[in-house]
Amino acid sequence: MSSEAHPVLVERSTVVRADAATVHALIDNFHEWVKWSPYEGVDPDLMRTYAGPDAGVGASYAWSGNRKAGAGTMTITESVPGSRVVLDLAFTKPFKNRNVTEFLLEPTADGTTVTWRMSGKQNKLFSLIGTVFPVMDKLVGSDFEKGLRQLAAVAEQD
Repeated sequence: MSSEAHPVLVERSTVVRADAATVHALIDNFHEWVKWSPYEGVDPDLMRTYAGPDAGVGASYAWSGNRKAGAGTMTITESVPGSRVVLDLAFTKPFKNRNVTEFLLEPTADGTTVTWRMSGKQNKLFSLIGTVFPVMDKLVGSDFEKGLRQLAAVAEQD
């Protein structure tokens, strides 16, 4: 088995029946994530730290929680209103890994198609497990689906 890192891509999309500006505002501000993120509620005692501006490039969010929540940071590296938000996502616990996470927004007749995409290199732990795509897709894909459903519910209320 090769010890080289392999690329990983996990992606899910849904149509949100709200305009792109409304959806963008919910993604572009980490304070809004408590309303829709699938990772909220994993640890009722989750510690959150916000830094930088409230929204847009430079906004940062760090978390630390129980074993299931883990720890890490997210920083917005690109924000195009109504179009996209790009994050640098760094996990520190239970394993170290770094990924690029993108939210792509495309206005449609029914609202906004939202695509949540995470790409990066496979962690060494997953190298030992075997084929990465099915493992990462299984671990993260259902979370993305839940998050998109919750994002839609919040955006459609506004």
